Amino acid sequence: MFASMVVLTKNPIHSVLYLVLTFFAIAGHYVLLNAQFLAAVHIIVYAGAIMVLFLFVIMLLNLNKETEPHKSIWLKGSAVVASGSLLVVLVGALKGAETIQSTNTFDASIGLIENLGMTLFNDFLLPFEVSSILLLAAMVGAVMLGKKSIK
Repeated sequence: MFASMVVLTKNPIHSVLYLVLTFFAIAGHYVLLNAQFLAAVHIIVYAGAIMVLFLFVIMLLNLNKETEPHKSIWLKGSAVVASGSLLVVLVGALKGAETIQSTNTFDASIGLIENLGMTLFNDFLLPFEVSSILLLAAMVGAVMLGKKSIK
């Protein structure tokens, strides 16, 4: 419901707020799937950080109806045709898809941070450390590029 309100709301600030509520609903689905860490990260990263940036950008742009360019009827018609053809393609692609059969095996330890940490630091220790060194080098490079040169 909130996702449809994101698209249907005319006010962009209300649209961003509905998007935040949509992200909370997605995080609720992660909790139902027993992925609590993913739900927490989803709330912190998407609803917390990215949506705040979106809200600041929208407020800084100061969108008014007077300054917004009006779209021609041909452009609106082509958008309707393109979205209709996308709907036809998606329905055709999903028509032949197989459904997933449910199994009765349930493991309560799947999705917990303890298992994620054990897998990350046992099986994937080398790629984890290489990516951390790569991110450190990128951060140092960004600081060096942004630093003013003293003459």
